[in-house]
Amino acid sequence: MEIVAKPNKYELGEMLLEIGSLLMVSGANTERVKVTISRIAGAFGCDSDLMITNHALMITLTYKDEIKTFTSVKWVPNMHLNFNLISDISTMSWNIVEEKWSVERINTEIKSLDRKPLYPRIAVLFLVALAGASFCRLFGGGLTEMILCLLGSFLGLFVRQETMKLKFNFYVCIFFAALTASFIVGLYSFLNPDAVYVHALSTSVLFLIPGVPMINSFSDLIDGNILNGTTRGVNVLVIAFAISLGLMVSLLIFNLH
Repeated sequence: MEIVAKPNKYELGEMLLEIGSLLMVSGANTERVKVTISRIAGAFGCDSDLMITNHALMITLTYKDEIKTFTSVKWVPNMHLNFNLISDISTMSWNIVEEKWSVERINTEIKSLDRKPLYPRIAVLFLVALAGASFCRLFGGGLTEMILCLLGSFLGLFVRQETMKLKFNFYVCIFFAALTASFIVGLYSFLNPDAVYVHALSTSVLFLIPGVPMINSFSDLIDGNILNGTTRGVNVLVIAFAISLGLMVSLLIFNLH
């Protein structure tokens, strides 16, 4: 395989860390990050050793034909799912190998991919709320419960987004979102004591279920990345506890059984 012209090792290392960070934040599992980084590093004629934790990446680059090494660490922020970005980066990594891209071109492409517009916020809020109402119907809820679940999910997600903007603790954001979503249903139940809205109450917080971290936890464990798999598994449990706590507070406020 033809090797791309060797760039400055610091530029290459920082670029690889940025790609790894984007993959982690977007929801990629540990093995996907390692394979992608190794593929790109190999195109520049060097080996990469990557250590991945829940919130940090450490990379060491070693050139095969000369004594050149680079080691650096990058902090990784909280997950913000973007499967399109993961797919685009994977495609880009193959283009780097086949078309011999330079570091400058890769950095330009990364900035372009990272700036791709996401779905409008109002569309996300409405569609997530609609999904919650649909689950409510699947679980046996009536029209009133579906409307309550839709309203609760909408406001719950809105609260989560706003608290994340204010840089609250991630688990506190989950708690407030669960509390808000269940509070809407609980309030209506309190004002209408003859009706039971169990289906709406239980499905109003489904949008908070950490499906991707759960899948990544099992994937990492199966791939032998025990530390990351265990860390992500514990993270899932803490998120579940925050959701349960929000529900419990609503039940206590309105004395629901």
